[in-house]
Amino acid sequence: MSSLSAKIGPSILNADLSQLHEESQKLLDNGADYLHLDVMDGMFVPNLTFGHPVVKCLRNKIKDAFFETHMMVQAPQQWVEPMADAGVNQYTFHIEPVMDSVVDICRKVQEAGMKVGLAIKPGTPVEMVKEFITLADMVLIMTVEPGFGGQKFMTDMMSKVQWLRENYPNLDIEVDGGVGPATIDACAKAGANMIVSGTAIIRADDQAAVIRQLKHSVNSAIRN
Repeated sequence: MSSLSAKIGPSILNADLSQLHEESQKLLDNGADYLHLDVMDGMFVPNLTFGHPVVKCLRNKIKDAFFETHMMVQAPQQWVEPMADAGVNQYTFHIEPVMDSVVDICRKVQEAGMKVGLAIKPGTPVEMVKEFITLADMVLIMTVEPGFGGQKFMTDMMSKVQWLRENYPNLDIEVDGGVGPATIDACAKAGANMIVSGTAIIRADDQAAVIRQLKHSVNSAIRN
């Protein structure tokens, strides 16, 4: 695991979206390594958030930060080019609704100049993503049901993270959902190195301190 590094990507879902630029810049100033942008279509998940026009506006304000879009959508292939045009760096999509076309979508994402992230829901066996890992830059293990912020962390998802880390020692593995100071050690010990944290960072009195704590836990696990 020595080639890996801890990366903390706050989810802006629980931020004040009317102040999206200011909230995002504050997170970056407080030590965030990237921004995790949750895109929901109201079909794959019941909630609805924002799309590529909002991401593009944010990119116009924040030129250099690494943007990851977490596409919780039924037809991820539909939004590849608009998100690339909006300045997204990594396009992370769920494999569940598109199992027959994951390979094609991965290629489309790469051709558009973005990194590929593959995401699976809690009910999806980790083996389902195995055949596509050679095409991916990162795998996201959801530790809550996708669709809403503020849910309780599912500890039993750590076995998926552990399996991935044992089989793919240099893979970037991301966890998302209910991750914060109380749950970071479980994530770090299982082998996650990319940490999405929403409520725990956004609503913290000292965002920088929480980001430092999360990063320290992951880096300690990587060194050990």
